[in-house]
Amino acid sequence: METNLVVRALGALAHDSRLAIFRALVVAGPNGMPAGEIAQQVGVSPSGLSFHLKDLTHADLVRPRQEGRFIFYSANFESMNGLIGYLTVNCCAGDACSIAPTLQCCGDEK
Repeated sequence: METNLVVRALGALAHDSRLAIFRALVVAGPNGMPAGEIAQQVGVSPSGLSFHLKDLTHADLVRPRQEGRFIFYSANFESMNGLIGYLTVNCCAGDACSIAPTLQCCGDEK
């Protein structure tokens, strides 16, 4: 993962509403959920949600898809795992440590 994308992703997650949105989408799994449901679950106004989703999409943490007249959003699990991997790649300076290896999430494609 490139450093500038890591910085964008961490910056996007450094806001309580965006973090709540991303966590809700992780829980929703690869199918994601429609924008209206996200707004209701997280308690954000539709205009605020649009702003936050744009930031998360720009950071490659969220992917939108159109289904009829609804837009569904889902967490980008590949990017999420890339971010976690970037942050932990040299854990304990390469020595064996007690930190469990990064678990792959349900949204990963094998």
